[in-house]
Amino acid sequence: MKLPATEEGQLLRRQVRAASTWNNLAGPGVVAMGDFDLGSSFIPALHKPAALLPITKHHDSLLYLIEKYPVTIVVGQTGSGKTTQIPQFLEHAGWCAGGKLVGVTQPRRVAATTVAVRVAEEYGCELGKEVGYSIRFEDVTSAATRIKFLTDGLLIREALVDPLLSRYSVIMVDEAHERSISTDILLGLLKKIRRRRPELRIIISSATLQAEEFLKFFSETPDDKELVESNDNQSGAIISLKGRTYPVDVLYLEYPAEDYVEKAVSTVFDIHNSEQAGDILVFLTGREEIDAVVQSIAERSVDLQPGAQSLLPLPLYAGLTTEQQMYVFDAPSENTRKVIVSTNIAEASVTIDGIVYVIDSGFVKLRAFDPKTGIESLTVTPVSKASAAQRAGRAGRTKPGKCFRLFTEDAYKHLPDINPPEIQRSNLAPFILQLKALGIDNVVRFEYLTPPPSELMVKAMELLYALGALDEYSKLTRPLGMRMAELAVEPMMAKTLLSASSFDCISEILTIAAMTSLGGSIWVQQDGGKKQIESSRRKFAAEEGDHLTLLNVYQAFITKGKKEARFCHDNNINFKALTRAVSIRGQLKSYLERFGISVDESLKASSEGKADQVRRCLTAGYFAHAARMQPDGSYRNVEGGTILYAHPSSLMFNRKAEWVIFHEVMETGNKTFIRDITKIEKAWLLDYSSGFYQTKPR
Repeated sequence: MKLPATEEGQLLRRQVRAASTWNNLAGPGVVAMGDFDLGSSFIPALHKPAALLPITKHHDSLLYLIEKYPVTIVVGQTGSGKTTQIPQFLEHAGWCAGGKLVGVTQPRRVAATTVAVRVAEEYGCELGKEVGYSIRFEDVTSAATRIKFLTDGLLIREALVDPLLSRYSVIMVDEAHERSISTDILLGLLKKIRRRRPELRIIISSATLQAEEFLKFFSETPDDKELVESNDNQSGAIISLKGRTYPVDVLYLEYPAEDYVEKAVSTVFDIHNSEQAGDILVFLTGREEIDAVVQSIAERSVDLQPGAQSLLPLPLYAGLTTEQQMYVFDAPSENTRKVIVSTNIAEASVTIDGIVYVIDSGFVKLRAFDPKTGIESLTVTPVSKASAAQRAGRAGRTKPGKCFRLFTEDAYKHLPDINPPEIQRSNLAPFILQLKALGIDNVVRFEYLTPPPSELMVKAMELLYALGALDEYSKLTRPLGMRMAELAVEPMMAKTLLSASSFDCISEILTIAAMTSLGGSIWVQQDGGKKQIESSRRKFAAEEGDHLTLLNVYQAFITKGKKEARFCHDNNINFKALTRAVSIRGQLKSYLERFGISVDESLKASSEGKADQVRRCLTAGYFAHAARMQPDGSYRNVEGGTILYAHPSSLMFNRKAEWVIFHEVMETGNKTFIRDITKIEKAWLLDYSSGFYQTKPR
């Protein structure tokens, strides 16, 4: 792995040393790459002109820093080529020798899959061979894989089996500045692993703001703080890459918009009618808004002048299948302008060529956990200035662009600089469970980049204790706690799955777990619109609620839908989503079988008459998500007294049920909605919650 001791290699070292001397003025370990653009003869044999990317000229210096320092922080704008090129540089330089892997983590599944597709194409291999990806419930890798893209969360799960991540020679944590909870936990684990594996190389890709913070985190340990001051013991370096960007005009509204969703649609048509060629990227907050806007653009496009350029609206959000996500990268047909309507996924993680116009709603959905009520919801909040800058930057990738901000300049001035890290506003139960399973018992003393608030830690421990994952000494229970950590679902569903055998409904709960893990909708809106979906939903409706309805849909699909071509179309069912549910169910089943839990799939094990057992079993896992109906038809959650409303897409919308458990919470406007709701009995909450609830004497 050392640079060859040729005159070129010695010259390179001298140049780097000289540059380092100059850069000591800027602080220890900082290498400003603008100061020495080393000429490189290396041009990767790529199918696309990736050799023209800004990162290519830094090839030698990058490899030198990765060789010299255990930790390298790469600061570069989206579009500099860091995500696609660095793994290929490393593979060419021999870091995959001896069967080792270069791992690249992404905060989102969409990014992991799309970047892997791109790199496999550039590398010239079939996806899953030398270049592959691994996300929850989808592993596209093989024994030949050398470059592996995966989510942060999945790499943490790999550490359950291989605590030192010994298969990897280099781990690159991409988009670390987004500060997802998985990224923060992974960085803490990598810092621990590095002490045992000094040969492991860690690359962190970050925005400028937080580069120094990451370097400081990896430099400091409780035992060697005095070493941080010494340059000789510096554990890392920062390298800055210039991205290819063109100027972007930023335009604001004169007055606040009454409805930013409607304003986004009208702005698309204003651009289409008055601006030059170039695709449009619209930032909205979630699936429902995106689907509504895509449909609205498609409907209004019919009124465009005959022969005029047509509009092709495409959605982009996490719930779509990999195949659906890939459509946004395809070049549009002639005389067509693409309009990509996306969540903040397109803000940094993925690069879509051809974007010239950006429409920024100014909002984003962020995870927000309230420890008093025990409810974690996705809440629409204003973006930060850092996010607004990232969004605007999407317009200047290929030529000068424009960013239309659907808010006033005064509103922009009042935005926060950055949003608080996810670890400070999330339900920590899944992560504490994983840390305990990794043998990190003292989760309070774990080295977090930003420590989480104590209330969130306490709340997570309480829930894990009530679920039976932790004992009274806060130790992981065996086998239950360990099995819950291994299952690729969140703790409440893991408890439900592992309780199913005692309620004699394993097959049914496996199906429900798979159906609720999909992320996207199981229904497809056709010409008839929402009314058609509503009538289809009623065909499969179970009066007990949404979970049993999902079970009915799945069972109809495997008995009829796979054989009859028109079944899914006639019933507005999303064939791809249901096919994915079959795959997820199979994987969850294999987990249970590995634990020695047998699953009876015989015809005798019919689901008929099992509604009661299924509801009881769901209560055993979701007792913390219980609510009671109020006289006005709303619900109040048992633990914190928050007013909740059944989501219009739920079967329990406008139906009576005194007690329910729910799966998901979302905020829209000033209302908090619950989805995937099932009727239960009050007595079950006391029977199955391990003391989480008690009755008050009257």
